[in-house]
Amino acid sequence: MNLARLISETAAKSPDKIAIIFAGKTWTYRDFDRQVQDYANTLDRLGIKKGDRVAVQLPKCVEFLFFHFAILSIGAISLPLNPDYRPQEIVYFLTDSSSSLFVTTSEHLSKVRSAIQHLSELKILLKEELLPPISEAVPLKYSTGDDDIAMICYTSGTTGRCKGAAISHRNLITNIRALHKAWEWSDRDILLHVLPLFHVHGLNVAALGCLYAGATMIMFEKFEPRQVWETLASKNCTLFMGVPTIYQRLINEWGKLEPQPEPTKMRLFISGSAPLSDQQFYQFENITGFRILERYGMTETGMNASNHITPEHRKAKSVGFPLEGVEIRIVDRDGNDVAITEVGEIWIRGANVFQGYWGMPEKTTESFTEGWFHTGDLGFQDPNDGNRLYLVGRAKELIITGGFNVYPKEIENVMESHEAVKESAVIGLPDTDFGEKVVAAIALKDEISTTAEELIAHCKSRLVPYKCPKQIFFVSELPRNAMGKIQKNILAQQINTSLQGNSPYENL
Repeated sequence: MNLARLISETAAKSPDKIAIIFAGKTWTYRDFDRQVQDYANTLDRLGIKKGDRVAVQLPKCVEFLFFHFAILSIGAISLPLNPDYRPQEIVYFLTDSSSSLFVTTSEHLSKVRSAIQHLSELKILLKEELLPPISEAVPLKYSTGDDDIAMICYTSGTTGRCKGAAISHRNLITNIRALHKAWEWSDRDILLHVLPLFHVHGLNVAALGCLYAGATMIMFEKFEPRQVWETLASKNCTLFMGVPTIYQRLINEWGKLEPQPEPTKMRLFISGSAPLSDQQFYQFENITGFRILERYGMTETGMNASNHITPEHRKAKSVGFPLEGVEIRIVDRDGNDVAITEVGEIWIRGANVFQGYWGMPEKTTESFTEGWFHTGDLGFQDPNDGNRLYLVGRAKELIITGGFNVYPKEIENVMESHEAVKESAVIGLPDTDFGEKVVAAIALKDEISTTAEELIAHCKSRLVPYKCPKQIFFVSELPRNAMGKIQKNILAQQINTSLQGNSPYENL
């Protein structure tokens, strides 16, 4: 198996079909395939071999994709990097992976040059200075095995060192095939792509899925809500993928549009990378008529579960059912299966599960039990609905207060059911009496006000007292990473600072 080879085979079936539209330019599948081959030959001339790591830090552009698939085609390993990473972060990734080549722009290089100058063996290739294609391309050999590493994707690193998830060609191919079956993807689809390419959501799900299907991808460098609504309608798009933050901004923009767009060709609005609130789920459906399909995945496993393709079988707060080839267990702290309705840690097994953490054998061993990967996510299944899966948070976010387990997502759902609350985040802080106390950060809607006392009373009317926040902190917005996921480690730091009187957080 070689992922790039599969894309090349797709290109050969419909060479004149439009593959990508970006920044006013169009590439057919023939164009795309030729560009990947040219870039692969450039890597070959630079001495890049099978197994070498090639780090790519580029802004969102079609060249990113050319490089990515060229790297895979020669059996090297691709390291997609966020263009916003700071110099010290870049040094860590290049050093940890022992990268042979760093592909970037002159602008980015100027920012990191002094930080990486000690990496004497590292070659640098600038996007602006690509080697010209040779007159006759060298045929690609696609010299990889099923379990050869295709990518190293670094986790967000909320605690400790960032870990590089080593993802094989088999992992990527089996996962995208399962998604194609689940989402009924075809060459007739037109995907509007607004996600970052350095992230697995934008690269391994959206872009890869589109190219594997032989579909057309309209790619925007940045997300602009009005532009998205107008394009979905005018370009007959059928697919859109976003994160909850994107959907919230689309909801906010909808009421400002006159006339309101009619994306009549749309099949699927898909959400992932962070939990979609039931408020967003229902509001989006109420104003547009479309019910968002939520799925569940992570860097180390790709996609694990998805709601059904038929809208009536999608439910708010649920991530659906395991994809084909994916097995799910829910276990307690001792690794024993919990009762079907109980909350526990989700374990995953299947050909989609990564090979391990790059250069961290101990972390890899800790993360597996007899082939089952410990996701760190907490969830439960509904036996009255085909064991439908629900997520309730992260195991490391579990709050133990007075000996009771508290799952932040449950409280966040209650908080966000209040008419004044736009979004919330619940964390635990050290407490001498209870071990940990429950606190909540709340962002309010612009037009509605409330008080901490009112919100706590709202919570107490729906939950047992030990689950309710002891303190409320009002914030203008919650800290998020590039994919819109709330960074609770940063939030905890900010709240702790606020308790010392040095933060915009209001301690009530």
